[in-house]
Amino acid sequence: MPHITTDDGVKLYYEEVGTGHPIVFVHEFADDYRGYEAELRYFGRRYRCVAFNARGYPPSDVPEDYRRYSQERARDDIRDVLKALNIQQAHVVGISMGGFATLHFGFAYPQLASSLVVAGCGYGAQADKRQQFQEETSRTAGMIESRGMAEVAKSYSTGPTRVQYQNKDPRGWQRFAELLGEHSTQGSGNTMRGVQARRPSLWDLTEQMKKLDVPTLIATGDEDDPCLEPGLLMKRLIPSAALVVFPNTGHALNLEEPLLWQQTLTEFFHQVESGRWPRRDPRAVTGSILGM
Repeated sequence: MPHITTDDGVKLYYEEVGTGHPIVFVHEFADDYRGYEAELRYFGRRYRCVAFNARGYPPSDVPEDYRRYSQERARDDIRDVLKALNIQQAHVVGISMGGFATLHFGFAYPQLASSLVVAGCGYGAQADKRQQFQEETSRTAGMIESRGMAEVAKSYSTGPTRVQYQNKDPRGWQRFAELLGEHSTQGSGNTMRGVQARRPSLWDLTEQMKKLDVPTLIATGDEDDPCLEPGLLMKRLIPSAALVVFPNTGHALNLEEPLLWQQTLTEFFHQVESGRWPRRDPRAVTGSILGM
């Protein structure tokens, strides 16, 4: 089984297909590399596609100490995947937890990113939601550790931003829920405590956003309430960012709306690769309503 080894000695499982400009896919907390199967099949026709499992997600290693999981480590694990596979620059696509890691990767290693797709990013980021988010991540980690991931997956997969998928595509959702239940209990608990609970608020990263010049696509579902305001924040502050909102869609937007997702990414990649991706015109951010 193919693995790369990070600079702190953790082995990460990956799969790749295709040739051409690289795309690296970074998964969310409730998914793993298998959630990107449709992307590997579609984009693998024209691109070199890589999807990997984060630490804590077998067949990647599951470090026992939650302190070996962090936002910085998730960011650097993307870097280490690129380095190990001799990828000089890639489109980096992340959803939710993977979206946070992708954004931080863009801040730290912009020279390695052809573009960034930051999707479903924003849970717990707003100042008035921080305490609630800390309480919920602590409670969820405790439930995972006491009841096991197979049991917790039953409720996690029917959360307020997951029922949209269940209603639209019961067959696809059932598969998602089954795969979620297979996740490592220790790895999931450690990820919740080490990455999710300790990551900084997006509102603490505004100065870094203003300096980010990598072509960036922000994507969210219009029923993914925790990500709507953060999506607007990133759009307003990142000069190279565009925002796309999928209608009647929850959190797992790539699974819920695979055709729209693939079409959106295809158009984005083409604009970037042709040198036609725009930066926001300063005249559009004067604060005037009518422009007079």
